Amino acid sequence: MKFAQDIIIKPLITEKSMDGIADKKYSFRVASDATKPEIAHAVEELFGVKVAAVNTINVKRKPKRLRYRAGYTAAWKKAIVTLKPDSKTIEFFEGLN
Repeated sequence: MKFAQDIIIKPLITEKSMDGIADKKYSFRVASDATKPEIAHAVEELFGVKVAAVNTINVKRKPKRLRYRAGYTAAWKKAIVTLKPDSKTIEFFEGLN
């Protein structure tokens, strides 16, 4: 059984994700093997809100190099969680606007 803290890794704080807060859309970095129902349940459990929809994106690795060393960044999974209109907002994001 997965814990909610293992599914939601961290919130994403970017300009685009901050613009989505007005529409009650919040972005998170999630575990790469997490499913949409697991993500929805984890957000509801951690923040005490009602989730309407979950959209996920697999972010692919990108080639990077540092002088003579070539490598790749890590691949990861992003989730955009939309809350129901009657749900309260997530307090963590309140102070960031």
